[in-house]
Amino acid sequence: MREEAFVEKDSGSPAPNEVAPPGVNINVPHSARIYDYWLGGKDNFAVDRAVGEAMMQAIPGMRYMAGENRKFVHRVARDLVSKEGITQFLDIGTGIPTRPNLHEIAQGLDRTARVVYVDNDPIVLVHARALMISTPEGRSEYISADVRDPRSILGDRVLRDTLDLSRPVGLTLIAILMLLADADDPWATVAELRDALPSGSLLAITHPTADFNPDEVSAAVAAATGAGMTLVARTHDAVARFFGDWEMLEPGLVPVSNWRPDEEVADPKAAYYWAGVARKP
Repeated sequence: MREEAFVEKDSGSPAPNEVAPPGVNINVPHSARIYDYWLGGKDNFAVDRAVGEAMMQAIPGMRYMAGENRKFVHRVARDLVSKEGITQFLDIGTGIPTRPNLHEIAQGLDRTARVVYVDNDPIVLVHARALMISTPEGRSEYISADVRDPRSILGDRVLRDTLDLSRPVGLTLIAILMLLADADDPWATVAELRDALPSGSLLAITHPTADFNPDEVSAAVAAATGAGMTLVARTHDAVARFFGDWEMLEPGLVPVSNWRPDEEVADPKAAYYWAGVARKP
């Protein structure tokens, strides 16, 4: 998981010597910090590690899954620049930076590439400012906003100054839509984002699913729900709805490890995510 849409619920006292940065409640688990823990990072707190461990008890391959999700981001950034000619990106639900970041891959191929990152965790903001350094020819910016409010993202001055919305944009929603309940109508949220982008834009999504292993995923969802989190695993058809009438690129909506892999994966369904990229007509 990355990115934020948790229902805040105080899960107890922080561990000794853990000090909250400004604006951060370290008694509340946060998806970006849990994901950071799975990837071996240090920007997480006791409550995040507790939830992360509970979910790994449910899904022993959770760290592998997080890694496969990151590999997908790298492949998407590479292919969208080198094969599709995309030079500007909107990455909503950025999470704590893990190198190489999307803009590093994109600008490694085209130094003029521009990226706007969006998240609403103060820790992500601190790291974004410190680590997301652009090439002189390109640009890398960060917006503090919530995916549940697409208007605030699309109307943000930084986005408008950085991206040219008359030209195709690569919109990435990586492991974030699972944090929106069906009652929040995430399909309408994504449709609003799609509608704001011009013809030729591309949408990349990864989303966890119970299609591959219902028992393990159900146990993980229960662990997350017990910690006061919103976490929804969706079927192939439910994930496909996020793309609307956009044209799916090959190989379609597939297990995340099977989306244009650099090398053959023994068991593509070992990572319980659907992944796909689609183009706006």
